[in-house]
Amino acid sequence: MAGSLISRALGALELLAEHPHGIALQDVADSLNLPKSAAHRLMASLAEYGYVRQDAASAHYMLTTRLLSVALGYLAGSGISDLVQPLMDRLAASTGELVRLSVIDGDPPDQRQVWVGKAQGAHQGLRYDPDMGKTAPLSCTATGFAWLACLSDEDALQLVSRQGIANGPDLGPNAPHTLKDVLKRLDEARKRGYALVIDSSQPGLAAIAVAVRHPQTKDVIGVLSVSGPSARLSEDRMRAIAPELQQTAIEMGQSHQSSSLFRTHSKT
Repeated sequence: MAGSLISRALGALELLAEHPHGIALQDVADSLNLPKSAAHRLMASLAEYGYVRQDAASAHYMLTTRLLSVALGYLAGSGISDLVQPLMDRLAASTGELVRLSVIDGDPPDQRQVWVGKAQGAHQGLRYDPDMGKTAPLSCTATGFAWLACLSDEDALQLVSRQGIANGPDLGPNAPHTLKDVLKRLDEARKRGYALVIDSSQPGLAAIAVAVRHPQTKDVIGVLSVSGPSARLSEDRMRAIAPELQQTAIEMGQSHQSSSLFRTHSKT
């Protein structure tokens, strides 16, 4: 019973995170496959502990900032800000684009890739600046390809199949639509030593990414990327950025013991 309650509570928090402007009680019940009365008790309990609030005007339920405070507190305590931010800031200043770091979370076969840090180098004109804390889509992003290219085809396809191939009207025209397409992108990334995409995860976006590896075991502990508008971040420019991006990723890997977040996702 306890496990069921915890599962429902976590499911509710993840659901509300997908609806920052709030969601109706009936939609909560439908999404979690619960009777409306049970969904109401669940929301009331989460509200009692300060994780959920109900909007007075719409009666919709939404997250408070408490969950964000917990997450930010964890990141601050992990030491990742002191370790990684100066390296990301340096790369962002050099490239003039958005730099992001993701870490590999969980154990096989349930691993996922989560963006945990960023530095914005673009101070004017077009900017690409997504929210942190989201799971990276594996089938259409440079971040996903950079990680998957370090795995066997079998393991990579298993992860993509579990997450599902991204689809929908927001994807760019160059997004892969089949597992065969994904494998082609991984082969290209392996040959280059880094992954790059243009108009894939969304129209008008380009990105280049490289794996951050444990210096001894060579396990992938994260992925570092540079992204921006494709009108400015051409393929030639990304290729020119690649050496500095790769060097920064090496520095992050060599410093991994300074952060518990990286140590959690390495085998030593």
